[in-house]
Amino acid sequence: MDFGFKLSPSSAINLDKVDLSRFEKLHGIEPDIIKCMACGSCTSSCPANRFSGMSLRKVILDLQRGREKEALGMLRNCMLCGKCTMVCPRGINTRHLILSICRIYGEDGK
Repeated sequence: MDFGFKLSPSSAINLDKVDLSRFEKLHGIEPDIIKCMACGSCTSSCPANRFSGMSLRKVILDLQRGREKEALGMLRNCMLCGKCTMVCPRGINTRHLILSICRIYGEDGK
């Protein structure tokens, strides 16, 4: 019998199976990535957010969860304007962080 719906696959992430070696390498270069408290100041000041959903805190969370493809897809929308750096309460140089993410995760063409 067809009820018109079906179960969608689970979106659970098994963190025990996630390879975080690149995130650890990023943390070695950019220790500020751990200082982020996910307050959302960067996202609210981002001009690209209104049109593309760009969110640096989502990028950082995706990287910590091993969802590299989603994080890099979102970073393609960043204009590197630097507004997020000016409003960060923790003083994180977000532009430098974004460039480091692109350099480390883009090394092998992924």
